[in-house]
Amino acid sequence: MQKVLIIGATSAIAEATARCFAAEGATLHLVARNAQRLDAIAADLRVRGAPQVSVGILDVDNLAAHAVTLDTAEQALAGGIDVALVAHGTLPDQSACSASTEISLREFHTNAVTTIALLNALAQRFERQGRGTIAVISSVAGDRGRQSNFLYGSAKAAVSTFAAGLRNRLFARGVHVMTVKPGFVDTPMTAQFKKGALWASPQQVGESIHAGIAKRRDVLYVPGFWRLIMLIIVSVPEFVFKRLKL
Repeated sequence: MQKVLIIGATSAIAEATARCFAAEGATLHLVARNAQRLDAIAADLRVRGAPQVSVGILDVDNLAAHAVTLDTAEQALAGGIDVALVAHGTLPDQSACSASTEISLREFHTNAVTTIALLNALAQRFERQGRGTIAVISSVAGDRGRQSNFLYGSAKAAVSTFAAGLRNRLFARGVHVMTVKPGFVDTPMTAQFKKGALWASPQQVGESIHAGIAKRRDVLYVPGFWRLIMLIIVSVPEFVFKRLKL
């Protein structure tokens, strides 16, 4: 029976991933800000097969609270954490970020600094136990800066690079690190966007994350065609790219 910690558990992708773990009888500890939503998700996961689901409240921007939250998670998941998924984040408005350095730094803090802080703290704990998987949700947006979302993209680029270094460092310690790079996902966070053929559902992404963890994937593009799309985008010469409206 796996013991799974999910931070940012009220996000649509995290909830879909948690359902996959619940269906195979995993024990879960869910962390997020919204206590009412957490309780509702926990109740649903118990019905879906999870024998035990505990919850913890955390505002990820409060870095001082991270250690206590992870201590509580380890106590709830007695015997160590097998899988930790870091899935929190926001989708900032680029025009607002461009107009305000304060907003830019606040959004970068939430999407990059808090994630890196949690990954580093988790790495120390997993290294001590000498096993397990840390998965983090980044984004294809981090592969190349585009005028439409480069604050969000820069935060995700920082997360992806940090996760890559962590994967390299922890490999010899028996700990696996997986970076998840979703493309467009139809969630409440993207409700205002027009949807098309490139969009995936949270269920598709959650199932892919669950399978990717089982297969010990290093970098998981979701859906898989985004790997080719981003390879093309990254390959466009800068003198051409800077003229594009992306």
